[in-house]
Amino acid sequence: MPENQGADPTPVPVTHPLHTVQVAVNTPSHSGVDDLLDYTSPQPLAPGTLVRVPLGRREVLGVVWDAPASAQSASPHQLRAVAGVLEGLAPLDAPWRRLVAFAARYYQRSLGEVALAALPPQLRDLQPEQLARRLRRPRTQGDTFNATPLIALSAEQESARAEIDTQKGPFLLFGSTGSGKTEVYLRCVQDLLARSPTAQALVMVPEINLTPQLEERFVARFGAGSVVSLHSGMTNPQRLKSWLAAHSGQARIVLGTRMAVFASLPGLGLIVVDEEHDPSYKQQEGARYSARDLAVWRGREQGAKVLLGSATPSLESWHASRPPSADDPEGGRYQRLAMPSRIGAAQLPRVRRVDMNHQPRRTVFSAPLLAAMTERIARGEQCMVLLNRRGYAPVLHCQDCGWKSDCPHCSAHQVFHKLDRSLRCHHCGFAVRVPRACPGCGSPDIVALGRGTEQLEEQLATLLDGVQRPDGSPVRVARIDADSTRAKGALQSQLAQVHAGEVDVLVGTQMIAKGHDFRRITLVAAVQPDGALFSSDFRAPERLLALLMQAAGRAGRDAAYMAAQGTQCEMWVQSFHPGHAVFEALRTHDYPAFAAQQLKEREEAAMPPFAFQALVRADARTQEVAQGFLRAASSAAQAHGLPGLDQVTLYPPVPLTIQRVAQVERAQMLVESSNRTALQRFLAAWQPVLQATRNQPEHKGLVRWLVDVDPLAI
Repeated sequence: MPENQGADPTPVPVTHPLHTVQVAVNTPSHSGVDDLLDYTSPQPLAPGTLVRVPLGRREVLGVVWDAPASAQSASPHQLRAVAGVLEGLAPLDAPWRRLVAFAARYYQRSLGEVALAALPPQLRDLQPEQLARRLRRPRTQGDTFNATPLIALSAEQESARAEIDTQKGPFLLFGSTGSGKTEVYLRCVQDLLARSPTAQALVMVPEINLTPQLEERFVARFGAGSVVSLHSGMTNPQRLKSWLAAHSGQARIVLGTRMAVFASLPGLGLIVVDEEHDPSYKQQEGARYSARDLAVWRGREQGAKVLLGSATPSLESWHASRPPSADDPEGGRYQRLAMPSRIGAAQLPRVRRVDMNHQPRRTVFSAPLLAAMTERIARGEQCMVLLNRRGYAPVLHCQDCGWKSDCPHCSAHQVFHKLDRSLRCHHCGFAVRVPRACPGCGSPDIVALGRGTEQLEEQLATLLDGVQRPDGSPVRVARIDADSTRAKGALQSQLAQVHAGEVDVLVGTQMIAKGHDFRRITLVAAVQPDGALFSSDFRAPERLLALLMQAAGRAGRDAAYMAAQGTQCEMWVQSFHPGHAVFEALRTHDYPAFAAQQLKEREEAAMPPFAFQALVRADARTQEVAQGFLRAASSAAQAHGLPGLDQVTLYPPVPLTIQRVAQVERAQMLVESSNRTALQRFLAAWQPVLQATRNQPEHKGLVRWLVDVDPLAI
């Protein structure tokens, strides 16, 4: 009998089949790397699963995608393996993945670039075990609704609410400043959450500084445990915590800026885009998406209602909400809801125009305006002065040799900031101390040209020096702009002082012109608005009117206070062109007439929304290389006969308005078509041609190129 007879046989290793998965990782579209990369996993992974994968010498976060492994992929044994799975986190659902795929396709970016940019930065760096520890932390429970008593809605608010409740949308809520749009948002969210225990709402605002006051109102109504914020002003741990709460469904309401449009919201039932006209909804770095447009697409695709709100809608949204007519029986794809009246019978401000041609030369504040401000302050009322230019002066100038404070790295001036005696470039950030004498000729006779908010604050303090408040104390002037609110918590502190009545005159940029509910401001003044009247940008009149109407809306918001004061609120405009159409529309508060005229001009000129545009931008060491690349790319498109080319116009390349920033020259080329589908088809086919053109030796000095679809500035 063999000595090993009856012994256990040698164990045979059990081999588990390897599963090939495709993973989206952050590879820029111009890198030449595929959108999806193949990896192996010992177990099947559901699409939307977050994984850690090797990429080159790094280990990065990726998202398992829907596409099956490509037929050309290598054998599973030749592929690299998934390094780890972020377990305990539900996969990102199919609607989220479709949103990312659409955004990447439409805005001509790579799938992984959009997908990974949409996730919290800290999530990209966490190892699976670190995330597991974080998920084990106890979570705050949601609070009950109606923490504050409800106020009665006006007839216009109730009508809008009923339409939103019964109709499909999307909706454009065209409500004048002070008409109570925010209360309509609150009621719509409340109706949604009351109908379904798992429903979620997304509410977006254009700027970070508008988030705290909106969050305060939502928390008061729904409780702190139900509301989270998402914006770039939060720390990475805060953003991750909010994102996880939204992704898990714990947070019923997400408030945020444009980045929030990509929040993972499995129960999404309503999207609100407040101040939908604001250009801040268009991303200007990386994937240049429009959060407003993506919100409309996401709502339609996910079955969520979309509510766009503004007192001055973008012309694109206004046109899209046009009612049916004999010439246009179908009308627009949005439903327009109007709320023209202010809450509590409050009146819109009376607009008073000052013709600066009749004022003494170099006058900053006209005598009538100063007299009106003095009268308001003496009664205990507040005034607001708008100038959309921060700093003390746009440029320093030597009167002897003509030297100007140009930035050495940009084709722009360095702005004079008097408080810290610095010259600062607002494009690249380069800053130096103010010279004691002219660097060109040594003359001490250097003067400030133009005015910024710092200078207005200083001048007003001098001009109103003898004016007293009702209690006999001196006037207090304050300034709110990007410089004065740089420190953490500074904006909230300064706004609290305004609300408490500790400030008599508030000077600021567009930061103070929209969204704020100042109850005691009765006079608003725009002192130098003319600069935007003659811009090369065809959207400049639309934007100026929106800014001025939003600023005017800060005055007289409290009907009871205005009745007690016995006066009417006012908007003052100082201009050398007081008869301009923008100021006429402001005077009559007639946005529809202004929009109709602008749309007529746009249609005659074949400009958006009657045409569709994209910009191809090239950044290079020299302007010649930048424009040379664009010309070569245009010629290559013609030579290849790309699809859609017959319906697309390629314009010659030109420098940007600020053509050099941080020693990099910038050029752009406009691509235009009357057909959106043709433009998209052409751009998609052009991408590999652009990449091949970039790799040619004659374009060695090219730093980068990018495509901007539906640009807001040309």
